[in-house]
Amino acid sequence: MSFSPSRPLAYACLALSMSLVGSYVALSKPLVAAIPVFLLAWLRFGIGGLAMLHWLRKPASEPPMTPRTRKLLFLESFLGNFLFSICMLFGVSMTSAVSAGVIMAAIPATVAILSRIFLREPISGRTWTAIACAALGIGLLAFAKPSHEGSATGGGLAWLGNLLVFGAVLCEASYAVIGKALTGALGPKRITALINVWGFLLVTPLGLWTALHFDFGGVTNGAWLLLVFYALAASVWTVWLWMTGLKVVPAAQAGVFTAMLPVSAAVVGVVVLGEKLTVLQVMAFLSALVGVLLATLPNASSRLPPG
Repeated sequence: MSFSPSRPLAYACLALSMSLVGSYVALSKPLVAAIPVFLLAWLRFGIGGLAMLHWLRKPASEPPMTPRTRKLLFLESFLGNFLFSICMLFGVSMTSAVSAGVIMAAIPATVAILSRIFLREPISGRTWTAIACAALGIGLLAFAKPSHEGSATGGGLAWLGNLLVFGAVLCEASYAVIGKALTGALGPKRITALINVWGFLLVTPLGLWTALHFDFGGVTNGAWLLLVFYALAASVWTVWLWMTGLKVVPAAQAGVFTAMLPVSAAVVGVVVLGEKLTVLQVMAFLSALVGVLLATLPNASSRLPPG
């Protein structure tokens, strides 16, 4: 029997999912320095797949997959796993972190727009206000970072880096919208396992080619442990949490929780990496929190007795 969380639990799942994404994005910096991007992605999907082999089994209560569901599973993995990782990792390497953060502020609004176009979900005025608060918080957070960050690596390719980051925004928004459509046909565990299989297949040629030319002996024990955390967080925990929350929360409303991604990345930078917390960062956190509260508090009409 499929598990459907309560609305507060669904909100918690969405917030924790995006917080985990932000944390492993921040902690992946030493991994990218130790392991090439394509090999890192291949190992991630491989480790994640081993951890949830038992999730691949079709439940007896699940109807056979339609051609539309199979197509959506492929698109969910291609856009949300494979293409998002490539666009983001290579994009940030070409532009500044400030520019990337500002562009990422477009995720909640993009999710809302795509959910309106493809899912026909209505968007309330309060949800639009929540999206604006989330975007403002992420934008403030981006501007709070040192302006020289990433400038040395951007060079004349900064325009391409910005374009790739915007591509990642579209991929992340598509991931949220397609995921909402999938939750009507499959359970969160099956979705998580199946899109991981597609991700592994998509990156295998590039990952295998990179592995043949890589010195695995140069990877430290700490990096291997960090890789296991990254694989489980990226392939298993965050996807399952997100799909569980999407079972009962509209995609446009869920998109507001993507504000937790850059916020949690900044928190990890302060707590774990020893970065300074500025007044502008505090304002960004408060703005993002207001956006999440607006999206999650019940409407006045929903508190009225029926009839």
